[in-house]
Amino acid sequence: MILPDVLAPDLDLVLCGTAPSRASKQAGAYYAKPGNKFWPTLHLVGLTPRLMRPHEYADVLNHGLGLTDLCKTEWGSDHELTKQAFDVAGFTEKIARYRPAAVAFDSKNAGKTFFRRATVAYGRQEETLCGAVIFIVPSPSGRASVFWDEGPWRELGDFVARRRVLRGAWSG
Repeated sequence: MILPDVLAPDLDLVLCGTAPSRASKQAGAYYAKPGNKFWPTLHLVGLTPRLMRPHEYADVLNHGLGLTDLCKTEWGSDHELTKQAFDVAGFTEKIARYRPAAVAFDSKNAGKTFFRRATVAYGRQEETLCGAVIFIVPSPSGRASVFWDEGPWRELGDFVARRRVLRGAWSG
């Protein structure tokens, strides 16, 4: 395992990528490559109360968030990963065990891999996973900046904010 899962029961949201980047593997932290929009976006859309740094990744639990990847044994760009390394069944088991309110795949590639479909759309999906609402949001990677759209991330932030209000938790 390159990076450990950051999971706990009943989280508001589990964010799932494809696999750690080379920079994340070297740093031992999620979304560690300079230029990645992940941490600034979490703060911008209200998922965290302040801008967090990659080395603080385990602290997302304090904000009702979790982190994992579909591929836990390889790292690099999506095109460098072997198809056999993706563990959709293992990911599904984790969601069944921890029961988050929502899951967000943070790239179309992660969403396509999970759904085993050639195309997916950004935003909230019709399907659910073990009761969790599923979202697909644009990749925060600098390499994917041409596809960047803050809108689906804001939709995700709004969903989590509503959940937090309903249960009386921190709301940004």
